[in-house]
Amino acid sequence: LEHMFFKGTERRGVGAVARETKSAGGYLNASTSYDHTAYFTVLPARGLAAALDIQSDALRNSTIDADELARELRVIIQEAKRKLDNAGAVAYETLHEVMFDRHRIRRWRIGYEADLARFTRDDLWGYYQSRYVPERTIVAIVGAVDPDQALALARDAYGDWVPAPGASDPSPAEPPRREVRARTLRGDVSQAELAVGWRTVPPLHPDAAPLDVAAAVLASGRGSWLQRALRETGMVTSISAYNYAPTELGIFGVSADLEPERVPAALEGIAQATARLSLVGPSAEDLDRAKTLLLTRWARRLESMEGRASALAAAEALEGVDVLDREYAALAATTADEVRIAAARYLDPEGVSAVAYLPHQSGTDLTADHVARTFAVTAIPPVTTPVGSVPTPPARRTTRGAVESGVLHVPLPGADLLVRRKPGVPTVTVGLYVPRVAFDPPGQAGLGALTIRSALRGAGDLDAGGLAFAAERLGGTLGAALASDWVGVGLTVMAERLADAAALIDTVHRSPRLADQDVVAERELLTAEARQVADDMFRYPFQLAFAEAFGDAGYGLPVAGLPETLATLTGADARRWHQEALLGVRPVVVAVGDVEPSRAADVLAGAFASLPARAAHPAPPALGWALAARPLERVILRDKAQTALAMVFHGPDRRSPERFAADVWAGVASGLGGRVFDALRDRRSLAYTVLASSWQKGRAGALVSYIATSPEREGEARAVMLEELDRFVREPVSEAELVQAVNYLSGQAEVRRQHATSVAGEVLEAWLVGDGLQELADPGAAYRTVTAEQVQAVAATHLAGLIRAEGIVRGLGGGK
Repeated sequence: LEHMFFKGTERRGVGAVARETKSAGGYLNASTSYDHTAYFTVLPARGLAAALDIQSDALRNSTIDADELARELRVIIQEAKRKLDNAGAVAYETLHEVMFDRHRIRRWRIGYEADLARFTRDDLWGYYQSRYVPERTIVAIVGAVDPDQALALARDAYGDWVPAPGASDPSPAEPPRREVRARTLRGDVSQAELAVGWRTVPPLHPDAAPLDVAAAVLASGRGSWLQRALRETGMVTSISAYNYAPTELGIFGVSADLEPERVPAALEGIAQATARLSLVGPSAEDLDRAKTLLLTRWARRLESMEGRASALAAAEALEGVDVLDREYAALAATTADEVRIAAARYLDPEGVSAVAYLPHQSGTDLTADHVARTFAVTAIPPVTTPVGSVPTPPARRTTRGAVESGVLHVPLPGADLLVRRKPGVPTVTVGLYVPRVAFDPPGQAGLGALTIRSALRGAGDLDAGGLAFAAERLGGTLGAALASDWVGVGLTVMAERLADAAALIDTVHRSPRLADQDVVAERELLTAEARQVADDMFRYPFQLAFAEAFGDAGYGLPVAGLPETLATLTGADARRWHQEALLGVRPVVVAVGDVEPSRAADVLAGAFASLPARAAHPAPPALGWALAARPLERVILRDKAQTALAMVFHGPDRRSPERFAADVWAGVASGLGGRVFDALRDRRSLAYTVLASSWQKGRAGALVSYIATSPEREGEARAVMLEELDRFVREPVSEAELVQAVNYLSGQAEVRRQHATSVAGEVLEAWLVGDGLQELADPGAAYRTVTAEQVQAVAATHLAGLIRAEGIVRGLGGGK
């Protein structure tokens, strides 16, 4: 039914809902969770009336045409197959099946192919008529709108909706149980997925906040117990903990990616950490760190209009919008004893469930007996809380700069400061970035990534734990920014802690320890992550295609390296790269948030004014391609339910005057209502995921496309994709297509500025690989000058002859 929302009403034919929204500068999306379905329209505020008219018509008057339903069910089956190829999703939802005996959360949420294929129009119509009624519907409107006018528009759209009783079909009640359970899955995966869980409480229960804090103590941020014990030591590639409560129940879970042979040791680490939480509880420092992170993230969740509307609607569905204020207050007031008591009450070693998804022929099956023995912890090893004092921030320095396009630019001898105010939430995003003057040597791909990530394992007087603790007690987590054209370090903190954040970033930039053992540990993690890319049915085909397009150099190699290029990298390599590629190049410091720019610049100048004086490097020359006069392809066979196909064509780079026409081409081709989307998904039901995009970097560009489909339909999908791409060469886009794409791109240029991180990225890109800060004045202006002839010219230049590189992960029809 979520998919059929987009398939037409009596007033709007198939595709019109998406096309009209796109023409208004917005996008549509939807999601179905365990306890609700949500429909989102995000667009410039001036389009509110149009959005409400479109949304209410689709919600209230869906025709659910039988033929369209049959076509869309084939798309949903492709979506279900795509999910079966996602090892993390399989492990996560299998955990629910293992944990619960009767509740519907135990079912594979998207459904299986045989069940989906049997759905009829009558099935959906009965559900639609009985559930999509006023008393079960919440509409949230957030943005730069006058509340009274917005309510008047909403009443026009929904006020005459005839009340009707809403059907209720509660899940069967779940009987209590106290039993250890385990399951092992096997599949074509390169790494293991481990999921561990306990039953907890619904979202309004008094213990929900302590359990949220418990999850943050365990795994939020690099200073958390499990991150330090398991990830920093290389035991796992990644690990997370969460307390998830969809209305009726709760689940406390821990998930990890890791090498198959390390599952028993990781399980032991999780058992020791949860036992420590139950018996001892967090220290005052642990509690402070976890709560500061949670409260900052609570605020950041409300930064975007979609995030705020979702939060309001979810709170209203539970009890009322004041649930949000109560949630914040409960998190802020949670004590260490409350965390310990909640952990002891719910993280019962005799009630734990675990799922391991392992590669064929690797790792040992997980059994309930083994899990029970592991969680029967009798001795808790001591855990030392890191000493995480922030370096003393230098005194402010009075600065002078110029404002361009809303950005204050202050040139220092050794760096450029770029500051932009973005009110909304009381945080600031700040980072230091260095342009890549040269790519990593081909045989050492990933060296830059290794150096930056290793720097986060210790700098100045702070070891890895101390550095993480220092940042996270400011409300943020230090993160490595790893891009093809630049690298850097950044974090988001409460606005009043900008000086502390800048001092930490300066320490990491100038004084990383880069000890041999830390570089080796980080290298092992990067290597495991590089192997795991092969399981990603989106990233891996593109990695293969770009390797064919550019060869084994530059953009042809992943920023984070390959297992074979990482293998020989050493601490000496990292230290040399740090001196030459980081300290030897003029950086830029970007800060965006709820700060006054001149005062923020004075604070940043205090931290960075003593950087050695350096001139900016000239823009590097354009990079050559390996593409010849014939298509190239790189194929990998996998036991997957789908085949994923990525295509890479020549395209304009980030500074090319053609780039705006290329973006408009992508707007016409891709997304809901786009040509390629309509041809492959709507008309032929070949795929759930269909993409066409303009990929633009500082030294090269590309036009790219992607589709994931059933293996037996790969040939048909390729042929239709190429036919649609070639049609751009033969035929100009229509006036309606052009207007829709231009309006969409212009609108999204505004929408992207909801997030401080997005604005910071926009500033950074314009400065390092764009035409300068003047780009930011009106980011939609250049799109409004693009003509149909220019779009066709881009297609004729880059798509003529359909010379391309293909990356193909060819499924053999497998899956769970």
